[in-house]
Amino acid sequence: MTRADTAPVRAGEELDLAALRAYLHGKVPGDVSALEAEQFPGGFSNLTYLLRLGTAEYVLRRAPLGPVAAKAHDMAREYHLLGRVAPVFPAAPTPVLLCEDAAVIGATFYLMERRRGVIIRTKMPREYADVPHAARKASETLVDTLADLHAVDIHATGLSALGKPEGFNARQVEGWAGRWRRARTDDTPGTEVLGDEAVIAWLTAHTPAESAHTLVHNDYKLDNLMLDAHDPARVVALLDWEMTTVGDPLVDLGLTLCYWTQRGFPDGFRTPIGEPGAAMGFLTRAQFLDRYAQRSGRDLGNIVWYEVLGVFKLAVIVQQIYARYHAGQTNDPRFAHLGRQAQALIREAQRQLETF
Repeated sequence: MTRADTAPVRAGEELDLAALRAYLHGKVPGDVSALEAEQFPGGFSNLTYLLRLGTAEYVLRRAPLGPVAAKAHDMAREYHLLGRVAPVFPAAPTPVLLCEDAAVIGATFYLMERRRGVIIRTKMPREYADVPHAARKASETLVDTLADLHAVDIHATGLSALGKPEGFNARQVEGWAGRWRRARTDDTPGTEVLGDEAVIAWLTAHTPAESAHTLVHNDYKLDNLMLDAHDPARVVALLDWEMTTVGDPLVDLGLTLCYWTQRGFPDGFRTPIGEPGAAMGFLTRAQFLDRYAQRSGRDLGNIVWYEVLGVFKLAVIVQQIYARYHAGQTNDPRFAHLGRQAQALIREAQRQLETF
């Protein structure tokens, strides 16, 4: 039996269950009168809830509370995207219902099917205690699923219309640089101290042409992958499709490597999962890259640029969350130290570009 993956809803993030009952009546299978809600407590961005309607269960996703960055947390886009991706990539959950009437719960939201499995976060789940080579199987599955996602034919499936893959890498640098500058707070060190503009300048000067044009998840990491509770080699679901588009697949790989924590990674992001857990059986960075290269057939000689971009993007995401906390738009205590973590990530990006 797997552990419960939900918790009581955090204070201040409650749903208006009466309004939700009224809205859902007649729209989805289940006993709407018995509606109950719990929260998936992981994650620092969108709010995700489990809805129980008697024996029927759904996952509800909505944007975080308070003002959000322009074009970010677009739940309608995520809903429509899943509707197109799920038929051709089984790890994508099937969307069920979209509500764009903010009067119901205060924001656009959508429902999707609920899938059951385990997610590896900071330690191996107890379900795998007696599974031989569980850590290796899980990390191999992470690599293989990424390569499989990038193997989806975006032209044959019509998914090429999700974005403009030509010039994707240059737009990534420009777009994330703009987000960083808008998210800076009055306690962010000046660029001459922090070096953020030096990172942006380096990324701009060394931007490569796209290695290929594929689906790009844009937030691909181990704790967005749900695995079978009895078999870490079997994927149950790939989650958090909010930023998915079409572009250079190595942008995904670079970001994934940021989460595959390694020596020198900033405090607050170190975990025994990934390269530091090599003694537990997780793939090392070199093994990770070799397996992806073999599975995808891609040349990874320029991977440092993609990893620096990934670290910078992670710094921006963390700083955006911190900026909301700094402005008093959320009081979630988990966000209080994110400003320092964003700065540490900028320093990590500087360290890595020096190896280019």
